[in-house]
Amino acid sequence: MAYIEFKGVVKRFGDNTVLDHIDFGVEKGDLVTLLGPSGCGKSTLLRCLSGLESVTEGRIVLDGRDITDVPASKRNIGMVFQQYSLFPNMTVEQNVAFGLRMKKVPAEKIQQKVADAIAMVELTGKEKAYPASLSGGQQQRAALARSIVTEPSVLLLDEPLSAIDAKLRKALQSRIREINQELGLTSIFVTHDQDEAMVMSDVIQLFHDGRIEQAGSPVDVYTKPVSEFAASFIGSYNQLDAAVFSEVTGAMVPAGHVVAIRPETIGIQKEAPAHTDGAYVVRGTVQDSTPRGNVLRYTVKTGPACLRVDVLFRSFHMFDKGDEVYLVLPEHDCLAIPESNAA
Repeated sequence: MAYIEFKGVVKRFGDNTVLDHIDFGVEKGDLVTLLGPSGCGKSTLLRCLSGLESVTEGRIVLDGRDITDVPASKRNIGMVFQQYSLFPNMTVEQNVAFGLRMKKVPAEKIQQKVADAIAMVELTGKEKAYPASLSGGQQQRAALARSIVTEPSVLLLDEPLSAIDAKLRKALQSRIREINQELGLTSIFVTHDQDEAMVMSDVIQLFHDGRIEQAGSPVDVYTKPVSEFAASFIGSYNQLDAAVFSEVTGAMVPAGHVVAIRPETIGIQKEAPAHTDGAYVVRGTVQDSTPRGNVLRYTVKTGPACLRVDVLFRSFHMFDKGDEVYLVLPEHDCLAIPESNAA
């Protein structure tokens, strides 16, 4: 039995079904990410688990206890929101201590627990500061400390890093992951950012239109998409319908499928390769190139298709627009997946 179980959870707002029979479990100590576009139901599921929303149908079980109808205050669940929700008239120390005071923890224990939590989120020296004097990242760390100090059964994080700049966001991703492992927390993290999900998760639950489209480890979800939506959302896959793929490569594809190819698996070179075993080789013309950090993305026209090709950004070996090139597509990286409208 999983530590958290969602059993046929449905949530409707009027005629709008936001969650459509959600079934999955979360193992104790795991950090599970609910990933998907805005409006797909991931934050609503988090609110149902926390008790901030009721479910229309189904049950939620935590550590063997049915909590579906248990008030939020009785669930022992910590939550960090996108909006930091710190009390502006309280110092960092007072904000972090608030939950412990509500639980009537003895004062001497509160002092030690607060100090430990503040140190864990690396805010030592900011204990007497008020939220208005803190940066966004510091406020988010204070909110995280306030949530973990009460030793919750589950920690929920609802897009807590989306308003923070990219460099700090990466640092906080790592720190949240480290804290989760240090404390043995069971955590559920909501994001629409696939890179964030890949970095932080033990398990990804990919949401689409109120349902779970795919679930698995970050590597499995990334390398083995089960649908067109999964391929488009997780890995920026090239997707070619069967007829186009056959025209480009000469290979046959089962009816009702498309072929998905990750940009980084495609080789690009000036000369035709001497050996082509286990790969399709096609000739094309460079249409464009776009720097993406340490990766350079080429768009290459080959017959009826335009393929995105990602290579490490090496300034000594780049192709220009209009260059004739050869693309090498390993057969095992050309994944046939069902069309969205296939019966």
